Amino acid sequence: MRNDLHALLLLLALAAVPAGLSAQSEGQDDGTQHKKLTLSGSIQSDNLIPTGKQDDNSNEDFRSNTYVDLNANSQYVDAGLRFEYLEHPLPGFENDFKGWGVPYFYVKGKLKNVELTLGTFYEQFGSGFILRTYEERSLGIDNSLLGGRLVVKPFKGAQIKALSGEQRRYWAHNNSLVSGADLELSLDQWFKALQASETYITLGGSWVNKHEKASHDNIFADPTHRLILPENVNAWDARVTYSHKGWDWLAEYAHKTQDPMSTNNWIYRPGYVAMLSGSYSRSGFSVLAQAKRSVNFAFRSDRSETGTSSHINHLPAFTQDQTYALAAMYPYATHPEGEWAYQAQLGYRFKKHTALGGRYGMNVKINFSHVHAIDQHTHPLTVATIQQQTGTGYAIGDPQPVSVTTYTGAGSYGYGSAFWKWGNGTYYQDINIQLERRLSRDVKLNLMYMNQFYNKTIVEGEGGMIHSNIFVADALFNLSPKTRLRTEAQYLTTADDKGDWLFALAELSLVPHWMISASDEYNVGLTNAHFWNTSVTYNVGAHRIQLGWGRTRAGFNCSGGVCRYVPETKGFTLSYNYNF
Repeated sequence: MRNDLHALLLLLALAAVPAGLSAQSEGQDDGTQHKKLTLSGSIQSDNLIPTGKQDDNSNEDFRSNTYVDLNANSQYVDAGLRFEYLEHPLPGFENDFKGWGVPYFYVKGKLKNVELTLGTFYEQFGSGFILRTYEERSLGIDNSLLGGRLVVKPFKGAQIKALSGEQRRYWAHNNSLVSGADLELSLDQWFKALQASETYITLGGSWVNKHEKASHDNIFADPTHRLILPENVNAWDARVTYSHKGWDWLAEYAHKTQDPMSTNNWIYRPGYVAMLSGSYSRSGFSVLAQAKRSVNFAFRSDRSETGTSSHINHLPAFTQDQTYALAAMYPYATHPEGEWAYQAQLGYRFKKHTALGGRYGMNVKINFSHVHAIDQHTHPLTVATIQQQTGTGYAIGDPQPVSVTTYTGAGSYGYGSAFWKWGNGTYYQDINIQLERRLSRDVKLNLMYMNQFYNKTIVEGEGGMIHSNIFVADALFNLSPKTRLRTEAQYLTTADDKGDWLFALAELSLVPHWMISASDEYNVGLTNAHFWNTSVTYNVGAHRIQLGWGRTRAGFNCSGGVCRYVPETKGFTLSYNYNF
């Protein structure tokens, strides 16, 4: 981390707060009601006291991931910072986030239709195809930018954003500079006829540039051949959203210039992603259909990195996020090298006092997801010419090469790909059906069935195709006005991987303060291993304390198509959360 720069910006942020807020108080001043200074923040501390040998072979007696967020807000100036303590981090974080400090801090000035942020910030353009910086602590993701961002609303229905900064990579920042701009126009704000017909149309366009110093790293076995890597990679995005009464549509396309990197085998093929999404809903009925095709669209602020922290953009997975333990056992991670992804969902509520709805009605939801390989075939530019000289070299397109060597991988265009054609191989597929029905005034039942195909080789590197069937029963019992019991029973059956699994949970809520839970995840197939977990949670005001004991199964933790491997843990857990 660049401590001198961080310290300077932090001091500026802290100094600006009292200077900008000293005059803020209740009352009238030049005819304007001033906003008081408000302070807010949160504390999150997740701790583990291990018992027995851990998967990471660590002998530490205490692990902690602790975060303290502080924010000050006023009429004209906002400021904030985050303190993180991960000197003895939880398993899965020790190789990356180990350390402590203040990696996040900002000061924001606000005046009418202009907003300027200096320091650390998060941003997303459109669906995030070319830019999405965000924090997801459970996955160990924080790819914020350190620099400046300007937001201007020059007139009604228009918003312009411009930014530039370096991307965080754990306790440091990558050396590249990420800059960009975004424009959104809300046409319904200009035409009263659109508002009168409940029609809303938004046009958006974005541009992002990554400036990374070109290197001539030798990736070939022959030391006389080198690649010239582009210093500037540009990406642009165009989108339109349309909403009319119950209809919602989104069409979006993004394109990226040549961006050879370690994860695409250093090829020079441009990348793109196209998405179309439509939905319709009315009382008791909803339908959603989505399709997305992406080709070579990993976008990183460091071309040599492979982890999640260097991602500039985000590609949604087009698979349903599962909350049940066994349904989430094999989660899909977006394949940025290229994929066809489809998702469709249908929801319907059977009315009360009908044959299927019964006394209280019934909700039914069906979801289908399918992700497939794209077509890849030999392209006329697949064989690249690389000029050979003593100690130096040049990549694609050099005139009059001294000596020509052919490559089909690094240094080449890569491959061609017909837009509508599928390639060989399913990456992921599931169809799940969920029923939600109240059996009586005090009993509510949820049932789910899921049929899943998971290509473990594509997502995790090895393991082949896993085909599973998953059954879930979730029941909620209102035992008294302040006492609730929720139970889960789950069964995953498969002839692949580690075989069948069982899961059971009981969760007792004593409103408003207590919650007691116990669960067991049991592999009845290959290992016969039990993964017990028990916890007691106490809530009072803005404070939440949880004490637990158990053993957590090793596996991938995913959110939105981004996954992180978490090793097995055993021991006592203590969590504390406070918001003010």
